[in-house]
Formats: sequence, C-alpha cells, structure tokens
Amino acid sequence: MINRDHAYRMLAWRLKEAGFGGASLDARILVQAACNASDIEMIREPGVMLTPEEENLLGEYEARRLAHEPVSRILGRREFWGLEFEVTSATLDPRPDSETLIEAALDLLRGVEAPRILDIGTGTGCLLIALLHERADAQGVGVDLSADALKVAGRNAARLGVASRARFVEGAWSAGLQERFDLVISNPPYIERDVIETLDPEVKLHDPAMALDGGPDGLDAYRALADEAPHVLVPGGVAVLELGAGQAGPVAALFEAAGFTGMARKKDLAGVERALVARLLAR
Repeated sequence: MINRDHAYRMLAWRLKEAGFGGASLDARILVQAACNASDIEMIREPGVMLTPEEENLLGEYEARRLAHEPVSRILGRREFWGLEFEVTSATLDPRPDSETLIEAALDLLRGVEAPRILDIGTGTGCLLIALLHERADAQGVGVDLSADALKVAGRNAARLGVASRARFVEGAWSAGLQERFDLVISNPPYIERDVIETLDPEVKLHDPAMALDGGPDGLDAYRALADEAPHVLVPGGVAVLELGAGQAGPVAALFEAAGFTGMARKKDLAGVERALVARLLAR
C-alpha cells in the first residue's frame, strides 16, 4: 500500500519520464480523483493510505494517460469559464483558448436586453452555457449534427442551471431555424484535412473527427457559416467565430463578401488571433 503523496510523486515521475508536459498537474488531478479527495484533503492529509480499490483505479488512470488519453476524457469532465462540463467521446474537449470567444461575446452583448444567442456546433454546450450563465436574461439555441453530443449539452445545461433558457437542436448549421438571433457564436472545425494526422495523439485520437476536419484548406465551415449567418441574425447582429492560427484574414474576407462589416480580431493569451468578430450590416 502507498499513501497519497507517494502515489502522486511516483505517477508524476513516470509521466515526466514518458515525456508528458504538465506531468505534475496531471498526476495530482488523477490521484485526487482516484482517492475522491478534496483539494484541502490532498494538502492536509498526504499520508492517508490508498485503499486497494483506489490503487487499482489509479493504475487504470495511469495506463490511459500513458496511452495519450487526455485527463479530461479519463475523468469525463473539463473546466471551462470556471464551470465544470461533462465531456464524452462525442464532444470536442473544451479548451481555455475558446474563452476568448466568451470575453468577446459578453462585450458585444453589453447593452443588449434579453439577447438571443445561437451556438452552431455546440458540442458540450460550453460556449452557449457559459454565456447564459453570465447573462441571466439571455436565451439560446445550440445546434449540432451529433445527437450524442446534444445529449451531453443538455445534461450540462441542466446541471449548470440554465436548461430553462437553452434549447438544443440536431441539424446541419442553421438549417430549419426560423428565429433570428442577436449573436451567433461558433467553434467550427477548422483543421486542414491533411494536417489532422500530424496532430498530437490527445487530439487526433480522442476529439471527434467531424469537430476537427475543416476540409482541404480548413475553411469549409466558415464558408457555410458566412452563407447562413445572415439569415439567422437580426440586422446589426454579430458573429463570433473561433479561428485557427493564421485564418483571421481569409475568414474575414469570406464574411465581408457575405455582407458583414466591423471586423475585429481577438487574441488569446498566447497572442494568437483566436476569435473573429463580424457585424451584419443593418438593412
């Protein structure tokens, strides 16, 4: 038998030796989860011995992490915008870079009363739910091709207390929607198809392929969004889109051609232009 501190140190060492960045953090999270211990318990009670069941569970977690399964998928949850979201094999793993979209959207919605929000390719629902959590007067719709992803989004909305203001619809892009929205937000697939095989195993083996594949040049989803967004936005409404590195210029050109103006690019914490804001011309 081993105690919590020894289990943490040994797991961190093995992950570091295997070449994993963030080995110490991964080890702490996995040991804490295996022991079902709080942050305070991990600090105050490092000498508590693991039960055989906890050791076995930690061993399973270690094997899965060494096989490049992300910690969030091992545990089935991921924090985004300070909220905990369920993640499954049907959903994209929410990432901190996407919080850039939330910051931009909240700024744009300041002064808009009872805003209506459309999240295209909602996945876990993290973008829509985070906005609804911040704006108690807002309502929104999340659309996704995956029925399984929509089930996850629905559970996340219920657990985080916004289910009464969120509706989830299965479909392609905005097809079939008759409403108009103040804001469209989307983290679409934007990886060039030939690049997917070169991605880290954590991404290419565990994120859904259809949430990654942006077509030959990575812009297929943006073409569809530029074509459809004008039909679901109110005049003067805004689109907030996640971007891959180097895509701001080409995506802005697509939206300008579709009748959008007021382009603005928002950088993430790494300095990458991560979000594009485009406003639909009022007619």
